[in-house]
Amino acid sequence: MDAYETINDILVNLFNEIWKLEEEAIITEEFSDITNNDMHIIEAIGLSGKSTMSMVAKKLGITAGSLTTAVNSLVNKKYVVRKRSDEDRRVVFIGLTPKGVKAYDHHKDYHMQMTGAVIEKLDEDEIPVLLKTLNGLSEFFRGYQKKDGNETRNKKI
Repeated sequence: MDAYETINDILVNLFNEIWKLEEEAIITEEFSDITNNDMHIIEAIGLSGKSTMSMVAKKLGITAGSLTTAVNSLVNKKYVVRKRSDEDRRVVFIGLTPKGVKAYDHHKDYHMQMTGAVIEKLDEDEIPVLLKTLNGLSEFFRGYQKKDGNETRNKKI
């Protein structure tokens, strides 16, 4: 197998494995009532307490309607709360409940472990090479998404 085929094989398998393993790792018995997508919405809402529906939808690259459906479910499950702005009633702030913060911390811990597992295998001089490689891959995906014109359509969270 040449370098192109090897890199392609690694990338395809890696993306599939990350999605599957992340779901297995973060959707524990405690968080069995939510999905991996829900966990990423919780992550996007964050801990600031100043997130609006439109900000989170934009961050995730999904429509406000898609986010509304997901947030309704998370509100019902007591992970998220909504609050209308006192200054502008059209603005809806969303924040995490204590249960949501616990899920957020659990997800963050998984990502810290995953990142740590990669970094600990590298020498100091290899980290910039990895960063350059991952930035190039990230630029490709951002450019491909814009080129395709499907910035908010059919996107997994």
